[in-house]
Amino acid sequence: MEFQEELLTKNEQEINMMSPLTWAYVGDSVYEFYVRTYLANTTNLNPHKMHVLSIKYVKASEQANILKALELTEEEKEIVRRGRNVENHHLPKHASAEDYMYSTAFEALIGYLYLTKQNERLKEILKNCIDLVD
Repeated sequence: MEFQEELLTKNEQEINMMSPLTWAYVGDSVYEFYVRTYLANTTNLNPHKMHVLSIKYVKASEQANILKALELTEEEKEIVRRGRNVENHHLPKHASAEDYMYSTAFEALIGYLYLTKQNERLKEILKNCIDLVD
């Protein structure tokens, strides 16, 4: 993500003060972008078929499963805890409340790593996500 440096201007202390829902908002986009790029680079499918396949990776239940399978540092576990426990007034349509809480925590972790420019760790986790789903 070449454009990242010019967009990311907050320091880690400021990012820690953000709502975990903000991290999840960013993390949702980062993860979706990664999955779409992965599918574009590894398949010859048309956009509709790539979209259908991408659902396998981004649905709440799968994100919850991925999160539970990842080996996380203590700092990352704290980010996940904050993301999981944040009060969210959105009711999930196609997921259990528990899966939705864990998928929000997963997206919060991805967003936090992205915003704090922990690029190597972010790449490692994203690659693991693909491996866990495939």
